[in-house]
Amino acid sequence: MNPFAPLSNAARILTQAASPAHAGSELTRYSIAVPADARSRLATGWMLLGTGALIASGLFSLLLVLSRTPGVNRLIPVADLFHVSLVVHVDLSVLVWFAAFGGLLWSLVGPPRSLGIGWAALALCTLGALLMAAAPFAQSASPIMANYIPVLDGSMFRTGLVGFGVGVALDVTRALLYAQPLGDSLDGTSALRLGLLAAALSTAVALFAFVWSWLALPSTLAGKAYYELLFWGGGHVLQFTWTLLMLTAWLWLADAIGATVALSSRISLLLFGLALALVFCTPFVYLAYDVASVEHRRLLTWMMRAGGGLAILPVSLAVVLGLWELGTVRVEARPLRAALVMSLTLFAVGGVIGFAIKGSDVRIPAHYHGCIVGVTLAFMGLAYHLLPRLGFRGPISRMATIQPYVYGTGQLLHIAGLVWSGGYGVQRKVAGAAQVLGSAQEVAGMALMGLGGMIAIVGGLLFVIVVLGALRRQPRAVLA
Repeated sequence: MNPFAPLSNAARILTQAASPAHAGSELTRYSIAVPADARSRLATGWMLLGTGALIASGLFSLLLVLSRTPGVNRLIPVADLFHVSLVVHVDLSVLVWFAAFGGLLWSLVGPPRSLGIGWAALALCTLGALLMAAAPFAQSASPIMANYIPVLDGSMFRTGLVGFGVGVALDVTRALLYAQPLGDSLDGTSALRLGLLAAALSTAVALFAFVWSWLALPSTLAGKAYYELLFWGGGHVLQFTWTLLMLTAWLWLADAIGATVALSSRISLLLFGLALALVFCTPFVYLAYDVASVEHRRLLTWMMRAGGGLAILPVSLAVVLGLWELGTVRVEARPLRAALVMSLTLFAVGGVIGFAIKGSDVRIPAHYHGCIVGVTLAFMGLAYHLLPRLGFRGPISRMATIQPYVYGTGQLLHIAGLVWSGGYGVQRKVAGAAQVLGSAQEVAGMALMGLGGMIAIVGGLLFVIVVLGALRRQPRAVLA
């Protein structure tokens, strides 16, 4: 098979979408019909992997919150526990959960003939995630707090991480190689499919960046310096992937609850293109500057800042306007509305906090917690929407409606505590006595962080209960 076939197929579909024949309507319905065949079973497998990652991540986050909460942290061996828990929590709650949800969505839009590759990708990703989650209990390894993908520097964790990466690479290859051509007109369904295709393209570029960094790094580097440079380029590009998936989820959720999004399919295509455009600068950055150079790091950072938010503001404004004009929603749509509202809120808060960052204090995790949780809540809401369409009972219980508010409120308190403490100079990636909480204000801020974290853990647990409860119920007819 031609190694460039996946990219050439994706380029052909993007060119088709940009042609004048695809005009689109002014007001577009954004939805994708879930296929009633084996692709739904594959999508369910990805949902189970993502939910399992959230369960394990929640257990590690409990240890993480306790290790930073004043008073409680004296009762546990903080130093190693905090950093080990942070590594596994971040990788499971961001890398595995996000990639698994991407796999779920790509499964729905691919043709049935590519299922073999999809199942192989899911198997590799599941095995890799299991190895990463089990590594702290099976092998002693130093935690390396690298940005984007922290690691435990042991053979078991590294094997799991590589296996997971190979699984994602297989899944992305399937998504690009078997992407289906558009119909005669560009409608909302086509726009969402193009958003998912753009997310697959950015993931492919991110994997390409990881491999290039690995080949280019000096053999003399080790420890944090090595992993920081290894994951810097691809980690920045992955932020484009998560953004594209979130924008797709926002538009889909808004339509699912009955809101009218005042964006034509052509404008949506343009916005997805803007969100993807700077990703293709990545190879030129690698060609122009050495991986270990300051210029390399700065250009990738600028690329993410300049391109990552181009599409977010117009899409979010259109969705917020649609929500504002929306009246009473159906009972089954209430969990979706709750997730969408809290997703927009958390992502906006995280973005605003980013402008207040100075130095290396805990305002940095406050910023990315807001943005990451915004993505997570969008995926949670879309999971609620997809469950009945995958053949399971829909989450119409009061718990499903309350869950996004509990989870989102807990995260807002968690973030508020971090911003408060960061204003007094409390440093990131430390715990226990290393935090040096010298004033009542610092202690109060970190205590608020701990309280919010515990509430958020409860909210995450409620999501797991709702999803597993739906998956265990007797399936019913698949919805269109």
